[in-house]
Amino acid sequence: MRHPIVKSAEDRMNKSIEKISEELRKIRTGRASPAILEEIKIDYYGAPTPINQLATVKVEERSLIIQPWDKSVLSSIEKAIFASDIGLTPMNDGNVIRLVFPTPTTEQRQKWVKKAKEIAEQGKIAIRNIRRDVLKELKQLEDDGKISEDDAKRLEKEIQDLTDKKIEEIDKLFEKKEKEIMEV
Repeated sequence: MRHPIVKSAEDRMNKSIEKISEELRKIRTGRASPAILEEIKIDYYGAPTPINQLATVKVEERSLIIQPWDKSVLSSIEKAIFASDIGLTPMNDGNVIRLVFPTPTTEQRQKWVKKAKEIAEQGKIAIRNIRRDVLKELKQLEDDGKISEDDAKRLEKEIQDLTDKKIEEIDKLFEKKEKEIMEV
């Protein structure tokens, strides 16, 4: 059975990886992806509401088709997309909004890879910070005599192995995203 400190560290590291994965998913890849709309909220009857709760979002080749269930929100969705920083111009035909994803240049792709790398690095830093905090906690337990020196060394090794595994997981997420971005 795992020690509670190791279990706690693993839970914290998993949350960090989930956050990094979520951030990486938001980065454009040149392909049409509904994930790009997740941060955009529309004021719908006084409540900020995500687009996917107001409309059907379909992917067709290099574009997203947003078809609201209530036509009265069409212009609100269009305005929210214009106001966002996704870098796409919505085309409203009165029934649906079409977002066309242009083929990105090599320079744009490199910028996206650089941004993905920064996010991955932030994730690695977060994992290492968790390791540092847990090791400090372990040292305190050892100093207080609540765990033996041997147990502390064993737990330190367990935490280091866990840290290495989680950093490797982040590297794999980044490599996958980089491949996705650079794919033409």
